[in-house]
Amino acid sequence: MDNSNQHHQMHVHEIQGSVQLGELEKDPHSHRFATVSGEVIPYGTDHYHEVIFRTDFFRDHYHEFHGITTTAIPIGNTHVHYLESSTTFNDGHEHGFKVVTLIDDPSKI
Repeated sequence: MDNSNQHHQMHVHEIQGSVQLGELEKDPHSHRFATVSGEVIPYGTDHYHEVIFRTDFFRDHYHEFHGITTTAIPIGNTHVHYLESSTTFNDGHEHGFKVVTLIDDPSKI
């Protein structure tokens, strides 16, 4: 196996959560999601991560998201990232969400 094209991976973060209720008047519901962020994107002396996910299905539809986190938020010997946004507009509605990533390496605590 030729490893010459492989690069050194920095770190990624697990992300899981639920979106806010949508269609409050017609068909109130929520969706869940779970994903892993992209690798480090340098930003000055800091960094952020790209996030892409698809929610679970509810009554024949789902939603997607593609965006970026905040820069690192220090937590003890490691860090997390914050993300607040909305999903795609599907089935006549979208969902807002707020989530904090999990730490990148549980052994650092």
